[in-house]
Amino acid sequence: MRARGLSEAAIGAFKGNFDQLVAGATGMVPEEEIEAVTDLPDLRSLAGTNGHVQALLKKTAVLKLNGGLGTSMGLEKAKSLLEVKDGKTFLDLIAEQVKVMRQQHGSDVKFVLMNSFSTSEDTREFLARAHKDLLQEPDIELLQNMSPKVDAASFAPASYPQDPEMECPPGHGDIYPSLLGSGMLDSLASQGIKYLFVSNSDNLGATLDLQLLQHFASCEAAFMMEVCERTAADKKGGHLARRKVDGKLMLRESAMCPDADKASFEDISRHKYFNTNNLWVNLPALKATLDANGGVLPLPLIKNKKTVNPRDSSSAPVFQLETAMGSAIECFDSATAVVVPRSRDLFVLRSDVYIITPQATVEAVSAHVPLVKLDDAYYKLVDKLERLTKAAPSLRACKSLTVKGPVRFGEGVVISGKHTVKEPEVPRVSDGAPVPAFA
Repeated sequence: MRARGLSEAAIGAFKGNFDQLVAGATGMVPEEEIEAVTDLPDLRSLAGTNGHVQALLKKTAVLKLNGGLGTSMGLEKAKSLLEVKDGKTFLDLIAEQVKVMRQQHGSDVKFVLMNSFSTSEDTREFLARAHKDLLQEPDIELLQNMSPKVDAASFAPASYPQDPEMECPPGHGDIYPSLLGSGMLDSLASQGIKYLFVSNSDNLGATLDLQLLQHFASCEAAFMMEVCERTAADKKGGHLARRKVDGKLMLRESAMCPDADKASFEDISRHKYFNTNNLWVNLPALKATLDANGGVLPLPLIKNKKTVNPRDSSSAPVFQLETAMGSAIECFDSATAVVVPRSRDLFVLRSDVYIITPQATVEAVSAHVPLVKLDDAYYKLVDKLERLTKAAPSLRACKSLTVKGPVRFGEGVVISGKHTVKEPEVPRVSDGAPVPAFA
C-alpha cells in the first residue's frame, strides 16, 4: 500500500479490517443482541426553513460518491455519466443543482466528488466539457483509496499477474480514511466547513435538503442517516437497529445476520427502516472521533468472499475486506436518523411520473409513485434495458408493474392499475398498439 502511495490513514483502516479477519471476527449480529427502531423523526413533519439558511450553507459541503463504474449494470464508465432524462446525466443534474442553490441563496456551498482511480479520468473529461467552472474549484476531487484483496487460504496479499489492478480495487466505505489521509478534512475545516452531506451520485433523490440541514444543525448530532421505510421489496436488504449493550444505533446487513434469525431480519413490520446511504456528518465530531481512535473509525468488518477475478470463478478465492459507510452511525454517541420519502429506479425516473424542475431536481408529478419490479435477467444491465425499452411508458396511472421475461416496450404505451406482464404471453408492447392487459 505504501508502494502505491496510499496514506497512513488508508493503511490504518486496512490494518484494522485485517486484524478483525485474523482474529476470526464473524461480524454476525444475532437478533437477541439488538432492538427494533420504532420511532424516528420524519422529514415531512419537520419545521420549515428559517432565515439562517445562508449562514448554514456557508458551513456546508456536498460530497457525491462517484467511484463506482456500474459494472453490475453493464457499464464501463462512472454510473453518474449515464443519461437519466431529457438528455441529462446524473452528473449534469448534480452540477446544476449545486449551481442553482448557490444562485438562489447567494452562498457558495462547497461541492466535492469522491472518485476512484477507475472513474477520475472520465469524470474530469466530462466536467471539462460540460461544467468547466466546477472543475476549476479547489478540493473538487477526493480520490478513493485502494484496498488489497486477501488470499483466502494464506491471508497473504492476493496475486493476479494477468491484471494486477484486480489485486487492489477501490475500497468500500473508506470515505473517512480518504478524508483524513488526503488532508481534505483539515482543508474543509480551515474553510469553516462544519457539515458534510454525503450521498451516491446515482441517487437523484439525494439532494441537499434545507430542512434536513437545519434539523441536523439544530439537534447538534455528530452523525445523521436518512432512512426509508422498508417494503416487501426491501426485506433482503440491511436495516437500522439499536444495540442492547450500549443503546447505540447500528446497521445490520444481510451478511451480518445468522441463518437462524433470517425470518426476523426479513420482518419489515419489526425492522422498519433501511439506510439510503444519504449521510450527514459533523466534521469536528468526526475529527475528534478519529483522533480518539488513532485515526481509524472502528467500523465492523464485512468479509466478502470472492474470486480474485470476479468474472472468473476458477481464479483464486479471496477475501475483500469491506466496511459500510453508514456503519459509522455506531461510532458516535450523538447519532440519529430521519425518515425520508423513497426514490425510484431508472425505468420509472425516465417515465412521465417524474419531471426535471427548474432547480434541476427530479420530482414526481403523480400523487402515487408506482412500484415497478423488472426481471433482473433482462433489465438489470442498462444496455439491455434500453434495447427492450424504445420509449418509457406512461406510468402516471399505474399502481404497480411486474415484468417477467424480455417484454419489449414501444412508443405510446400507457399503463394503468396493477399488472404482471409475462413473456412470451406478451412478447412485445408495440408502438401505439392497444394493450388490453394494461387497461
